[in-house]
Amino acid sequence: MTQHQDSPGTSGAGQPSRRVFLRGSAAGIAATAGLAATGATAGPAVAAPGGFPDYRHVRTLLKPGELKYRPTGEIIFPCIRGVYDRLADPLGRYYLYYAPHDAPGGICLAYGDSLEGPFTEYPANPIVSNNWQPHYRVSHVSSPHVLWNEDVKELWLYFHGENHTTRLARSKDGVNFTYDRTVLTRDMLPSGTTETSYARVFRHDLTARGARYVMLFMVNDQTDRRNIGWGWSKDGRTWTFAQQPLIRHSDVGARNISGAHLLTRGNRTYVVYHTDKESGGNILITEVGNDFSRRDHLGVFYESSNTAPENGRAAAPSFGTDRGVPYMVYEAGERLKGSICVARG
Repeated sequence: MTQHQDSPGTSGAGQPSRRVFLRGSAAGIAATAGLAATGATAGPAVAAPGGFPDYRHVRTLLKPGELKYRPTGEIIFPCIRGVYDRLADPLGRYYLYYAPHDAPGGICLAYGDSLEGPFTEYPANPIVSNNWQPHYRVSHVSSPHVLWNEDVKELWLYFHGENHTTRLARSKDGVNFTYDRTVLTRDMLPSGTTETSYARVFRHDLTARGARYVMLFMVNDQTDRRNIGWGWSKDGRTWTFAQQPLIRHSDVGARNISGAHLLTRGNRTYVVYHTDKESGGNILITEVGNDFSRRDHLGVFYESSNTAPENGRAAAPSFGTDRGVPYMVYEAGERLKGSICVARG
C-alpha cells in the first residue's frame, strides 16, 4: 500500500510540453539526483520536475452516469488506498474513495484488484452521509481523504462538510466508520477566511514542531481566490495551523489552486496541486523542503489534455503503486462535469 511518497510525476500523453524551461540546469540536476536515489534508470520519457517520471493517462475508472449512487450526476476528489496488506478480508486489493460535491454529497467507496481497474461500486453507498446524528447535519459532505494510521492500525477518513469544516472518522475495515471529531474550521485561521476544505493528511515528521503528521488543504477568503494552507499535528487529531498560506495562487500565476498532495523523493519534499481551468487546468509542483521552509515553484507536474476525458483540466491527484508500477488517480474534466481517471508513470 502507498498513500504517499515516492510516487512519480507527469505530463499529458501526446501533448506538447510546456516544461522545457524546467529541463535545464537545476531541474536536470534534481531529476538525476532523484533517479539515482531510488535506483531508477532513465527511460525514454524526460523526467518531470523533482525527478518524477511522466504520468500518462491510461483510462477512466468511474463515470457518474454509470454509478448507482449519483444524486447530483457528478463526482470529485478520488483517494486510492492499497488495503490488501492492511485489512484481514478486504473487498479488493484497492479501495477508491470519492464523493459527489453538491448537496447532499456523500462519501463513497469502490473497490478493485488493479489500479487500472475495473472498480466495483460499493452497493450501500454512501458510507458516510450528510446527516450523522448526533454529530452533525449539514448540506453536504465531500472530499474524502483516507490515511492508514499505523499507530492504531486504522483507516482515518478526513472529509469536509460544510465547506468551512473538516472532520475525522475512523475505521477498522475501511467501510464502517466511527465519528471522531472536527479537526479544522475557518475560525482556526485569520478573520475573513470563508472556506477550509479538500484536506489531505500525510505521515511526515516535523521534529522541530513536535509533529508527525502534516495536513494540506484549500483555503479561501473574501477575495474568492483559493490558496493552499497547511497544519501539523503530533497525533493526527489535534492540529496547529499556519496563519499564512503555504502556497498562494499569485505565487504561481493562477486564479485558484487546490487539491494538494504531499510527495517525497530522494530525501526531498514536494507539494503538487491543481489550478482552475482558467489558469491552465494543470497539476503544478512546488518543493517545500523536509521542514516546509522552502518555496521553489518548479512548474507543471502533469499537463492536462484539451481532449476528452480531461478537456483542459486535471485535478485532485492521489497516488499509489500496483506491483511496483506507480499510478496517479485524479479528477479529469471540467469541475463537477468530470470523471475519475488513472495515469501510469
